[in-house]
Amino acid sequence: MTGLFVTLEGGEGAGKSTQARLLAARLERDGHAVLLTREPGGSPGAERLRALLLAGDHGLGLGSEILLHVAARMDHLERTILPALEAGQIVICDRFGDSTLAYQGYGMADGDPAVLAFIHGVAAVAYRAPDLTLLLDMPRTLARDRLIARGDPTDRYERLDEAFHQRVAAGFRAIAAAEPDRVVTVDGSLPQDTVLDRLLDSIRARLVP
Repeated sequence: MTGLFVTLEGGEGAGKSTQARLLAARLERDGHAVLLTREPGGSPGAERLRALLLAGDHGLGLGSEILLHVAARMDHLERTILPALEAGQIVICDRFGDSTLAYQGYGMADGDPAVLAFIHGVAAVAYRAPDLTLLLDMPRTLARDRLIARGDPTDRYERLDEAFHQRVAAGFRAIAAAEPDRVVTVDGSLPQDTVLDRLLDSIRARLVP
């Protein structure tokens, strides 16, 4: 039995984590076995790398930072995601490989073709692609207001300037345009229940009857 691997992507404040929890709860209520996980993290080793990547200035160059994300992802896959898929579960993952492409490739490297090719090349040999990616897209001004209202401590990426976040948003849209069969874009500014229903519709359409 093979499960379904679903990832949620989007910029800061888009509502990914909230929707991931709501999706998992609704799918479980429908009788599905669901694993809810996140990146960076999702396994003991990857969670340790998460602390290094998000907490502060790790002193690494861009290439090393990319590979650190990949290392965390590989451990997450081997120890958490693949066993759940092999058991027939639906895996709901808050961020995955597209975030590395958007944040490091488009945000930090400003879409440098060499960096994008490097990330694509590593991804092709290092990890399994999602079956479905749900991209929450919304105006940056609304996302920023949500973050301010939330009042949580900010991580290293959230503290970067507005131009960086605009490049990340453009990167996610480029990814969606390049892979329309895998990536479904949903307007994250809609009411929470409406967003949830649209995400659920996309997942249910991929489930084997």
